[in-house]
Amino acid sequence: QVQLVESGGGLVQAGGSLALSCAVSGSVFNIDVMGWYRQTPDVQRELVATINEGDSASYADSVKGRFTISRDSATKTVYLQMNNLRPGDTAVYYCHAAGSVLAGTTPLTMRLEDFDSWGQGTQVTVSS
Repeated sequence: QVQLVESGGGLVQAGGSLALSCAVSGSVFNIDVMGWYRQTPDVQRELVATINEGDSASYADSVKGRFTISRDSATKTVYLQMNNLRPGDTAVYYCHAAGSVLAGTTPLTMRLEDFDSWGQGTQVTVSS
């Protein structure tokens, strides 16, 4: 079973910075893509940033130049550095990861299975 545990977030004034991190645990064989999404009561979950196995990153237009996503493949951790935060960035931020896990308990039954998992979410609040 794959678990994503987020940390970071909190309350900050506009113009300030926060950092989020998310560690993946479980029998993970490889992680193809990791990313951050956010959701508010008025807006469905939207993509913030993603990074793939080759460290190629993509960002929502609203955060380009302010947020930076990075990953540490050795520790299976993804980070989101958020600078120059705005009240509009206030949301619950969710970590996401997709890849494959090693399943089975014997050489005959061992196989790769896909996983697609989410973290529990962490609140980011930016005051004006």
